[in-house]
Amino acid sequence: MHFLLSNDDGYQAQGLRTLAEALAQKGKVTVVAPDRNRSGASNSLTLDAPLYVKKDGAGFYYVNGTPTDCVHLAITGLLDSEPDMVISGINSGANLGDDVLYSGTVAAAMEGRYLGCPAIAVSLAGENPSCFDTAVKVVIRLVDGLNSEEIDDDLLLNVNIPDLPFESIRGCEVTRLGNRHKSEPALAAKDPKGHTVYWVGPVGPEQDAGPGTDFYAIKTGCVSVTPLHIDLTRYQILDDVTKWLKKIF
Repeated sequence: MHFLLSNDDGYQAQGLRTLAEALAQKGKVTVVAPDRNRSGASNSLTLDAPLYVKKDGAGFYYVNGTPTDCVHLAITGLLDSEPDMVISGINSGANLGDDVLYSGTVAAAMEGRYLGCPAIAVSLAGENPSCFDTAVKVVIRLVDGLNSEEIDDDLLLNVNIPDLPFESIRGCEVTRLGNRHKSEPALAAKDPKGHTVYWVGPVGPEQDAGPGTDFYAIKTGCVSVTPLHIDLTRYQILDDVTKWLKKIF
């Protein structure tokens, strides 16, 4: 297989390099990743400036753009042939619940799926996670499992892994996205010239985090695998909105 790897932590991130080394035993690996940390970039594309592609000593391509830029550029212009699979990660820190809306890690995988490749976003939970070897073993199992089945081009998985030794992992669960309370307020401060500046506040605490959610799986020491899809349409209320609009127009 030909794997396209990207991330939002930057091309020098430990998780990316560890995964690239392991997957090289499974097939061809191409890394196209941001030149610096672009966490929280979501699905943004750079449309107002050129993108520069450089290559480091390990053969990793790095780009002065977002994770989505990297995958989009790789598939639509940089590579001679399309990859068989896009894997984004291994991210340092979880991407659970509402996080997927902002995550550059998930966005990179989503761009791969949008451009026709099965894709997996992989994150290692924790503030400063260290068990990247555990995450690699999980990814290898997923890849091997997918290879034994017919891979659906529509596949988009968000995978979160507890920061535990592999032998301490309690299993793997298919989960739904949980959600958090709203974010904490923005934090006001002063710059050296006395101007008011703001820092985005911390994420909100867990709200919907019971059994069946990705939050719960991680909390109980299990790998969380959440199938995602790109269509954001809320089909359940199409009829209600139609009736409401008929009263207005």
